[in-house]
Amino acid sequence: MTQTGPMSAMSKETQECVEACMTCHSVCEETMSSCMQSMGGQAQMQIMRALIDCSETTRMCADMLMRRSPMSAEMCGLCAKACDMCAEACMSMPDDPQMARCAEACRRCAGMCRAMAGATM
Repeated sequence: MTQTGPMSAMSKETQECVEACMTCHSVCEETMSSCMQSMGGQAQMQIMRALIDCSETTRMCADMLMRRSPMSAEMCGLCAKACDMCAEACMSMPDDPQMARCAEACRRCAGMCRAMAGATM
């Protein structure tokens, strides 16, 4: 993907935050699938809810950052909270490598979103 058009004007920090959000979104989706396979119908609902909330929030946050929404800072704050909650839920199963990978992606995204929420957009 070439850096032309609207993306070229985006700050490096914003681009990195968008990438962290999209990575986190993907890992949450993969983790949901993994949860459903390994735990079957008995998947722990708290973990699944946290994964769904985080997946949806990170996707929306990335979209809002890319289109330079005036609500981006608030969305980044909410996204950081969803990521923190998801990381915590995933760490309730620390022996599961997919859960650990997801928690790491969530923590990284939360940190970047917190920084963007504090920045002037």
